[in-house]
Amino acid sequence: MSLPPRLGALLAILFWGISFVATKAVVREISPITLVFTRAGLGALLLVGLSAARRRPLWPDRDALLPLLAMGAVGVAFHQVLQGYALRLTSAVSTGWLIGLTPIWSAALAALMLRERMGWGKVAGLLVGFAGAGLVVTGGQGPGRLLTLPSTRGDLMVLVSTINWAAYTVLGHGTIRRLGPTRATAGAMAAGWLLLLPPFLAVAGWEDLLRLSAHGWAALLFLGLACSGLGYLLWYGALERVEATRVAALLYLEPLVTLAAAALLLGEGVGLAAAAGGLLVLAGVALVQKA
Repeated sequence: MSLPPRLGALLAILFWGISFVATKAVVREISPITLVFTRAGLGALLLVGLSAARRRPLWPDRDALLPLLAMGAVGVAFHQVLQGYALRLTSAVSTGWLIGLTPIWSAALAALMLRERMGWGKVAGLLVGFAGAGLVVTGGQGPGRLLTLPSTRGDLMVLVSTINWAAYTVLGHGTIRRLGPTRATAGAMAAGWLLLLPPFLAVAGWEDLLRLSAHGWAALLFLGLACSGLGYLLWYGALERVEATRVAALLYLEPLVTLAAAALLLGEGVGLAAAAGGLLVLAGVALVQKA
């Protein structure tokens, strides 16, 4: 018996909101490269196994190999490693707020690359969202705060990752439609895993895994199986049965899940300026989506 689509999407949001907390916990013990290499491998194994159980073809068409390699490089290897290093420097709470900018970047890229209309409502949303991101990064202490390290360096890396994810969304759109979400996501994860194999060997990542604590392994398994595997399946399954705009609206909950999980599991506090900035980010996203 399958889950109702909205419940599935909510579970995906829950997984992804907690993912920043789990990532921060794991990168305290092992390198981000080891984390992402193992996470991608677990996610790919789960998705490939599910495809095999459903008797769907596993090997993609030859003309899909290069797009999948690009998706793996941009959306798995670079994106997740960048966020892993960022979470060594900044808080999970700040990361959760800043990730909320992704739909704004997606709208901007769609206007530039797909020639979608960019009205005043979307422009207003961009400005409000960027103002909110500025508050989160600076903590309300002005532009000089941008030069303060290391936390703001981590925040800026998260900002770059939001642009990168928006680019991945545009890059992978055609391939996901052609192969289906499960095959495309599994292929991209497998490609990212292969691309990370040389760096994993270079940093002797197996030694990281041998000294990872039980709590670290639990967080790593959660990231690989729940976030990279089940999360994508539940999300795309909801998109196939419910209007995309209704499903996308649930993304507003992700920073709130991160905030609650970071407070409960990591003991992170939430400053007034960061909270105000996060709410501005969400308001900016709302303006962009409604414009």
